[in-house]
Amino acid sequence: MSDSRSEDEAAIQAVLVDSYKAWEAGDADGMVANYTADATAIMAGSLRDSREVIRQNMTLGFEGPLKGSSTYNKQLSIRFVGRDGAIVISESAILFAGETEIPDDLRKVNATWVLEKRDGQWLIAAYHNSPVVAPGQ
Repeated sequence: MSDSRSEDEAAIQAVLVDSYKAWEAGDADGMVANYTADATAIMAGSLRDSREVIRQNMTLGFEGPLKGSSTYNKQLSIRFVGRDGAIVISESAILFAGETEIPDDLRKVNATWVLEKRDGQWLIAAYHNSPVVAPGQ
């Protein structure tokens, strides 16, 4: 067996890209398709404590303020935790309908993605984000 994790890295990146594409399509079901059933997401003071709750919140978002939006995502690092765990750090932001670039750094967040390999498939088990630039800095 090779010590290279390049196949795992590629599979993880594909999971994230699928999620980004589903966001751009306004597809909440597709966005959470690669989440574990017990996934958690913490964003802007809210805890979403299952894939279903995350899906419901994204459905409401895509019908409302996130309609026509997409995301900017820049992977900063990936680190494996044992054989079946990985942590991805990214810089992200929401591009609202009609935007082609992020207007300022205040909209950027640092995101932590925790992925777990279950039955040979990488899935998102947890997501958390925090502003890149804290207000008042």
